[in-house]
Amino acid sequence: MTRTLLLLLLLLALAGCSTPLPAERADYAGLWRTADTRLLITPQGRVEFVQSRGNGFQKSLKAPLKRFDGDNFVVGLGPISTTFVVSRRPQRGTDGRWTMTVDGVEYARED
Repeated sequence: MTRTLLLLLLLLALAGCSTPLPAERADYAGLWRTADTRLLITPQGRVEFVQSRGNGFQKSLKAPLKRFDGDNFVVGLGPISTTFVVSRRPQRGTDGRWTMTVDGVEYARED
């Protein structure tokens, strides 16, 4: 019981250890979507990723931002992390719509 409580406290402490977005990365913040995927990046450094497939399969991740590696961002808790590969940084198109390409998929930001 004591081990379980300590593990729970450790996980809660790690969950609060997000890195706020640097000022030069403020454009990353927002709710980004595709037809089947939702990617939320908060200014405080929380990341939520949910991808739904037609067969009922769902992949999700909710974790703090650890750091940026170039344009890519690393998300995770403790030694467990995943890197979101950004091939095109957030940019506003001539139509005023914000887009970003992550892991080869183009996302549009909801305002």
